[in-house]
Amino acid sequence: MLDEIRDKIEGEIVRLTEELNVELPQRIKTAMEHGDLRENAEFKAAKERQAFVEARLNHLTSRMTELSKIDVTQMPYDKVGFGSRVTIKDHDSGDDFTFTITAGDFIDLDAGQVSLASPIGRGLLGAVEGEDVVVALPRGERRYKVLSLLTLPQQLEGKSD
Repeated sequence: MLDEIRDKIEGEIVRLTEELNVELPQRIKTAMEHGDLRENAEFKAAKERQAFVEARLNHLTSRMTELSKIDVTQMPYDKVGFGSRVTIKDHDSGDDFTFTITAGDFIDLDAGQVSLASPIGRGLLGAVEGEDVVVALPRGERRYKVLSLLTLPQQLEGKSD
């Protein structure tokens, strides 16, 4: 999972660096050739995009630094945390949900990913298999039972359920 996240971040860094160093300077140069910059929407849009790309690159660089500090050997072996694959049962609806707890930038519900920073991610953090948890969601509290748990350390050693 860590390698997958690193690859996604590195891919985005490469794309944004290309945009920042090649595409945006060309767009800015073309916009400047149109004359008066005070009322030049193309110039303004390109400069705003440039500021966004720079901020995003700074954020992604920070995320790479954070990822490099993750020590899987220090992660709990039996508690929900980053990288855990969790199956829960909603006590109210009776539905089961299976997902992987991911870093905040990588949320893909269709792919079964839930952010550690999301309400459900925070609510399940530290839970163990068989535990009932109450999660504060925007629409009110929900009660879940952790049916199964496969932590990142378990996944890396090849354990599967």
